[in-house]
Amino acid sequence: MFPDQEILVFEGERFSYARLLERVNRLANGLSRLGVGRGDRIAILQTNSNQYVETYYAASKLAATFVPLNYRAKSAELRYMVETARARVLLFGNRYAEMALSLRAELPSVEHWIALETKRDGTLSFEEIVESSSAEDIEMEAEGDDINVLMFTSGTSGLPKGVLLTYDDFTGFVFETVEAADGTDRGATLISAPLYHIAGLTSIMTSTFSGRRMVIARQFDPKEWLRLAQEERVTHAFLVPTMLKKLLDEPDLRTADLSSLETLSYGSAPMPLPVIRRAIELFPRTVGFINAFGQTETTSTVAMLQPEDHRLEGTPEEIEKKVQRLSSIGRPLPDVELRIVDDDGRDVPQGQVGEILLRTPRLMKGYAGQSDLTEQTLVDGWIRTRDLGWIDEGGYVFLAGRKDDLIIRGGENIAPAEIETVLQAHPAVEEVAVIGCPDEQWGETVMAVVVPRAGAAVSAGEIQEFCRQRLASFKKPEQVVFVDALPRNPLGKVIRKELRARYATRG
Repeated sequence: MFPDQEILVFEGERFSYARLLERVNRLANGLSRLGVGRGDRIAILQTNSNQYVETYYAASKLAATFVPLNYRAKSAELRYMVETARARVLLFGNRYAEMALSLRAELPSVEHWIALETKRDGTLSFEEIVESSSAEDIEMEAEGDDINVLMFTSGTSGLPKGVLLTYDDFTGFVFETVEAADGTDRGATLISAPLYHIAGLTSIMTSTFSGRRMVIARQFDPKEWLRLAQEERVTHAFLVPTMLKKLLDEPDLRTADLSSLETLSYGSAPMPLPVIRRAIELFPRTVGFINAFGQTETTSTVAMLQPEDHRLEGTPEEIEKKVQRLSSIGRPLPDVELRIVDDDGRDVPQGQVGEILLRTPRLMKGYAGQSDLTEQTLVDGWIRTRDLGWIDEGGYVFLAGRKDDLIIRGGENIAPAEIETVLQAHPAVEEVAVIGCPDEQWGETVMAVVVPRAGAAVSAGEIQEFCRQRLASFKKPEQVVFVDALPRNPLGKVIRKELRARYATRG
């Protein structure tokens, strides 16, 4: 409809809708010539690029399944993901070529090995496929219930789960989220989240459909992010909390021209209250912050804390309430139902902690190759998230940690997130994670693993006293450990399993 409109920018190259569509068609025709078609799995191992976008849309045109792989995966994890996906095609960048090709004998499902950059013996060249193939439009018929994307979760323990998301899941999300392009300038979105993550991939879809120009960063770097935001007059962006913190610590932020920025969304991991408060202070007042909470299993966002919730204005009472709600994930979106239930599946009263259940038309179809886990997770049309939470009088949802992370001390249930929220308000605390440690008398006791703020002096006794004044006595950390940094996965989630392993025998 708008062939000349610019839709994608990557490392100095600029793509109109027409140029992008031509390359997508050429790639799809080239893959079709190799026998790739409906239901086949096309996996990619690479950092963000225009080729990543082209591969997703080419796979969709063939009614195939796109399989984005975590480029931080080790050899065993990569083998597991490709085996689980039963990928027929594997595309890879130079950085990952050696690891990928070393697994050739162990991955019999892969028939076509395609080099995105430098061609190697026994591989095909991505650009040669594009250049040698027809630009004629190609589009195979797909049912809405067909699998569009097999996306692996970036969990904090164990092997990743392969989430099966359908064409209907993504079209539903896109139609609910943005309005269709009409040829007008819709601004530019800076995509620095990895495209193997649901937040990155859905940003591609919403941008393409709405006509918002995609400015793609290969990987997140605070200096590069600021450069692109200024030069491309970026209006929208998404960051995970660790990215936002790095941006806030970047000296160039103080002099950067971010006057074009309208919306800054964040999510994928809990946002420490001090970090979002600093962001509100340092970014231009015209920036609207959004906490977008979701899961891969729900095709991205299910709840939002809106820009108005981040504006700390009004009476002292109103400001205090807004500050409290900055620790929430906001309220469910219109196409989402949310319940808080006890262990027997009964709804709990307002303000009481329970497991979060979600229902939305865009729930995953299941986990690849894990029917038992699928049955345990999808129950009567609802998804059991394993997240604990509670709802306040205004309908705002607060997280209280993962059900698996619950600490049980002498029969009392303790949600780590409650203690973490309290400690994040301590002026000497930069970051904190709370875990349970085995104890012969109590079953488990509470330990706080604290990263002190630079230059601050604080003792274990001060941390414990701070909690004693603000929490029930049994929730006070009995042990406090100071560390330089918390172990995190690539998207910023604290790896509590690693902390528990490190301190399990500590007396």
